[in-house]
Amino acid sequence: MSIPHLRPTPKLPLKLANPTTPWNCRLRELSKQRQYPQALTLYIHMLRSSFSPNTFTFPFLLKSCAHLLLPLTGSQLHAHVIRTGSQPDPYIRTSLISMYSKFSLLTNARKVFDDIPHWQNLTICYNAMISGYTFNSEVMEAVALFRQMREEGLVVNSVTMLGLVSGCTVPKQLTVGVCLHGCGVKFGFHRDLSVANCLLTMYVKCGEVEIARKLFDEMCERDLITWNAMISGYAQNGHARHVLELYRQMKLTKMRPDPVTLLGVVSSCANLGAQSIGREVERQIESFGFSSNTFLTNALINMYARCGNLVRARAIFDCMTEKSVISWTAIIGGYGIHGHGEIAVGLFDEMVESGVRPDKTVFVTVLSACSHAGLIDKGLAYFDAMEMKYGLQPGPEHCSCLVDLLGRAGRLKEAMGLIKSMKVKPDGAVWGALLSACKIHKNVELAELAFEHVVELEPTNIGYYVLLSNIYSDAENFEGVLKVRVMMRERKLRKEPGCSYVEYKGKVHLFYSGDRSHPQTEEIYRMLDKLESLVKEIHQPPQKYQGRSEEVLNSAGVHSEKLAIAFGLLNTKSGTEITVMKNLRVCVDCHAFIKLVSRIVNRQFVVRDATRFHHFRDGVCSCKDYCKILWYELQRWFSGNNPGIDSLAGASGIGPFCGIFSQLQLALVMDVVAAK
Repeated sequence: MSIPHLRPTPKLPLKLANPTTPWNCRLRELSKQRQYPQALTLYIHMLRSSFSPNTFTFPFLLKSCAHLLLPLTGSQLHAHVIRTGSQPDPYIRTSLISMYSKFSLLTNARKVFDDIPHWQNLTICYNAMISGYTFNSEVMEAVALFRQMREEGLVVNSVTMLGLVSGCTVPKQLTVGVCLHGCGVKFGFHRDLSVANCLLTMYVKCGEVEIARKLFDEMCERDLITWNAMISGYAQNGHARHVLELYRQMKLTKMRPDPVTLLGVVSSCANLGAQSIGREVERQIESFGFSSNTFLTNALINMYARCGNLVRARAIFDCMTEKSVISWTAIIGGYGIHGHGEIAVGLFDEMVESGVRPDKTVFVTVLSACSHAGLIDKGLAYFDAMEMKYGLQPGPEHCSCLVDLLGRAGRLKEAMGLIKSMKVKPDGAVWGALLSACKIHKNVELAELAFEHVVELEPTNIGYYVLLSNIYSDAENFEGVLKVRVMMRERKLRKEPGCSYVEYKGKVHLFYSGDRSHPQTEEIYRMLDKLESLVKEIHQPPQKYQGRSEEVLNSAGVHSEKLAIAFGLLNTKSGTEITVMKNLRVCVDCHAFIKLVSRIVNRQFVVRDATRFHHFRDGVCSCKDYCKILWYELQRWFSGNNPGIDSLAGASGIGPFCGIFSQLQLALVMDVVAAK
């Protein structure tokens, strides 16, 4: 936007009211209403009407330029400030500093600051420059200016603290943030609600949720920003159960939530699989008039998909009048994690035809869907189209999906070739995908290579150590197993405990492996004993391998998903679908157990593990690796090669036999196993 040359108007008699005042009032009103383009247009009209601006005109205009990110227009306005002699005004200087900081022109901002006469170095000018530094992630420069401010004896106020603390947003800046917290307490600003909210936000962004909660509990006054900061902090750091507990407390205070609050709650319902709570939140979204909020709508689609209710997720998606790329990503990802790859790729193609341009995130989603469904040709085509058709450079996240896709299909050489040809450095997920493929196809040599790279990138990720140990165990390389265990012990790594949870009557019931803390423990274990007895009746191995068959069904101990299944059967009516969420991958033993139980009790079980959904019905699982599991079990029974539970934990993926057997052939294999 170009501003015309400034022509000074003749001086008016003092008795006349300032003719610029009505213009300034209108500019202030437009600025308050965030109608920034209209404010600049009005200023041009003001100049063309031969009215001269004054010191009250420019702050509104400079603010408008800053919000619209118009550096050229901002420079023109700065020239007007100088020509009218308004520059000495501290509020105009502050506005100029803030504007240049928003443009990331810190040199210009600092020049305006340094040109301020020493006697006029007011607190507001320091505050503006400090905020400019933190806005541009120059936290240490802001701290240095704060020290200078203190040395000159200037008054520090709550705005100073807000400008400083807001810059500490990553863990490496936590030490500075803690020091600033101490300064805030010393000056008494910690009682200021805005400063307390800013400190709370700083701690959750730096990952110190426990400190943030302590600060939250000590606050005498809380507003909606306080609750949102704590709820969002829990949600972003993976503490979904705490989010729901805090939200219940918030409702008791009669505090009305806003879309930010509900977004954190919906995302936590998705993580926990708490569908009934999610339904309640959806009703609140409607009653509060937030139904048109696309962020909430997209979150609801994701929540229902991750809770196993694809029907509701699709219904919400279909009702959307405007679908953004995020909306498409949510529904495509939903179908992908449920194993409906064909539908997922169909939706992706429909999205492209509708004129929505795909981004990198939706490509990750559709490539992952192809991987889960074994759609190799489609996956390769999408990967090539990223760069050739859409000009998007594939990142490590896209390459890890393709490595997983090729690896599951047994094309390990191609997967390794892709890694070597990557234009970016492979990350842990890429090498981890190759390591998982080596587990499926028992390639020890390539597994060792992948492990060497992945532990260099993610030395504390215990899953990779367990995976290599399982690969060695499958190969009967017990020396290798011992070597991995020693490595884990030296690095003080412990496997994350497996846990599963099931929602019942609006409450999430959590179970750990071998858990006996639940009020219904006795009934749960009695139910589990009955189920295992029934499973043995239809799943009896040959007499000579009777001992080894116990390991297939029982050696895992009482895994958490079995306890969750038993709890669900105890407390729900016949025919009710039972949904279980698990933090780790479902092991082969539990997978086989749940399939057989689904046939025995004539129930559908939906199990979400760390990688995907498994829909169990009539002894069959939707993940299509059923034949691989049976083949593995048959090999163990009839060859006598029984590597033990360590080699089975965390088994994943689709084996080389997938796609060979039809559903009818799978049923026949099932009958053969039962007969044997």
